Amino acid sequence: MTKQADEAGATDELPEAMARVLGAYERHLAVERDLTAHTVRAYLADVAGLLDHAARMGDTDVTELDLRTLRSWLAKQQTMGKSRTTIARRATAARVFTAWLTRTGRIPTDVGASLGSPKAHKSLPPVLRADEASDLIRAATEHADDGSPTGLRDIAMLELLYATGIRVGELVGLDVDDVDRERNVIRVFGKGRKERSVPFGRPAARAVDFWVRHGRPQLAIEGSGAALFLGTRGKRIDQRAVRTMVHRRIAEVPGAPDIGPHGLRHTAATHLLEGGADLRSVQELLGHASLATTQLYTHVTTDRLRRAYQQAHPRA
Repeated sequence: MTKQADEAGATDELPEAMARVLGAYERHLAVERDLTAHTVRAYLADVAGLLDHAARMGDTDVTELDLRTLRSWLAKQQTMGKSRTTIARRATAARVFTAWLTRTGRIPTDVGASLGSPKAHKSLPPVLRADEASDLIRAATEHADDGSPTGLRDIAMLELLYATGIRVGELVGLDVDDVDRERNVIRVFGKGRKERSVPFGRPAARAVDFWVRHGRPQLAIEGSGAALFLGTRGKRIDQRAVRTMVHRRIAEVPGAPDIGPHGLRHTAATHLLEGGADLRSVQELLGHASLATTQLYTHVTTDRLRRAYQQAHPRA
């Protein structure tokens, strides 16, 4: 018996046969699909919750899984007060898992193929106006007047987040050699380790160059490796530190919504579309697998146009 825990509520020991399958699935996600550690943990947590629920219903092996069990598990999520988004994500995790079970011959038919899920609410967090984005950079610049390496680093990170719309995980994963300072392009490894190239403008180029030349050497230690952005101890900076910094700097912009790095990603996408960029280009820049995800930003720009029209047009 192997103990599997899951944030969906699975805390009891799984039957040995289920535990072995879960271990094989973990290797599949990490090695064959080359997913990030964070993504692997998320998938495993959901599947462990499903298997725990099945075990509580009397199943001892994945061959006993059926559609009724899957639906029962999702129904339990609803009674626990989980959001539609969470339930939809867990339904997807179940379908991916049963498809893998079928493909590898562990079950004869894909019992999850017919599993439905609630339509997740697709809403975007608030975004900064262009002037608020400028004020954010200005506030960070004022804090870097003393020439401290952390101040120079923070400006470079903010400029790059806003200029490129990359995810915070992608930002902290950057190495020095991932930045092409001649062409102003960064090489990014996104979800599923998919590589893409993202351009950035002159302000971000200046900030990154200044950090690399004058800030990074002050924090670098023997164990810094190739990491582009370093923490105060000289190691690769972590996502939590970046989120804390962004929230702190946003708080210094009067009237700006409290957003984090992901809000800057949404801000970059919104400003690109408002500036005339086409959806396909924005999709490529953000690394979205589906154009439907990028299309969410059109609602933000349409809302802004509607508000501007209502405020300005005499017959609005």
